[in-house]
Amino acid sequence: MALKDYRPFTPSSRYKELPSFEEITKKKPEKSLTAPLKKSGGRNNHGRITCRHMGGGHKRKYRIIDFKRRRHGDVATVMSIEYDPNRSARIALLQYADGEKTYILAPGKLGVGDKVQSGENAPPKVGNCLPLDRIPPTTSIHCVELTPGRGAKVARSAGQAAVLTNTDGQYALVRLPSGESRRINARCYATIGVVGNAEHMNESSAKAGRTRWLGVRPTVRGMAMNPVDHPNGGGEGKSKSGGGRQHLKSPWGHPKGLKTRKRKKPGTRFIVERRTAKK
Repeated sequence: MALKDYRPFTPSSRYKELPSFEEITKKKPEKSLTAPLKKSGGRNNHGRITCRHMGGGHKRKYRIIDFKRRRHGDVATVMSIEYDPNRSARIALLQYADGEKTYILAPGKLGVGDKVQSGENAPPKVGNCLPLDRIPPTTSIHCVELTPGRGAKVARSAGQAAVLTNTDGQYALVRLPSGESRRINARCYATIGVVGNAEHMNESSAKAGRTRWLGVRPTVRGMAMNPVDHPNGGGEGKSKSGGGRQHLKSPWGHPKGLKTRKRKKPGTRFIVERRTAKK
């Protein structure tokens, strides 16, 4: 996947770098694998904003992805590589011998006509889904389950990959994209390869309007607000006393950098090494 730059005929095209979409082989999605997607605008069922900076954006249809790869032992053929507006990765349309079609996340180096399958006896090649205890060590994997049978939860974004370090008994040691090392049940499934569209992180929209198309609303600095609106607001000019340059806080008054992870979260015992090692 490559990025396409533009000649600077307008200010918005001067620094613009967008996907070339050269890997896309089908424009319209499979109708039977789509579902309506309602926008919340960041509001909950009471109408109150629970997630800021959300609203507007282009209308989308949700693509139903098979994160469980439930048809073990059946070989499927890749029919097309498609764009998914709901995620950074590309998706691949699979068709089985009986005519059933499903979507999966398209790993890099997977093309139209390739054969993929899932199950304990599947060979460890790109696009195949196997239990962790059947995957060779030091293999790059994505779409990793955390609980057997619940579907892929880890390493699903564009360009992401975890690394299977080793397998010891009923647990496998996996190094996640964040740098965290974690013990995962060896019966959990994972897909071989790296998620495609690796250049996504280098895209540059070059104008605010394209961000609004994605459903992202503007962010205002707390220091630019009034004291009634934010703990960092107020002061005469760029104040270092009455304004907000002393101890940065969130809009709700919590100090910035406050750890929010539960201390007694059950999954903590599976973490072997944190993503930021203590010195």
